[in-house]
Amino acid sequence: QVQLVESGGGLVQPGGSLRLSCAASGSIFSINAMGWYRQAPGKQRDMVAAITNRESTNYADSVKGRFTISRDYAKNTVSLQMNSLKPEDTAVYYCYVLGPRVYWGQGTQVTVSS
Repeated sequence: QVQLVESGGGLVQPGGSLRLSCAASGSIFSINAMGWYRQAPGKQRDMVAAITNRESTNYADSVKGRFTISRDYAKNTVSLQMNSLKPEDTAVYYCYVLGPRVYWGQGTQVTVSS
């Protein structure tokens, strides 16, 4: 079993920054990729950013140039630096780990509002 604990969400004004972190623990034998999805009220859960074991990254078009994903292999953590935040970035952000199956975190709320 794998446990994911997210941190770093909160309320920020438009144009501000937040950094999300996700720590994975438990029976982690092979991780192929880690990343983030988000879900706004009334909408589906969408991919935000992902990073593979080969350091290949992928971003949603809506966050390219503003968000940066990074990974600490020694600590089994993945972080998402979010800059130039917009109200439309408001959502619950979910961390995931892709191994033999997908594991999800509980989610952390990000609210961008003045």
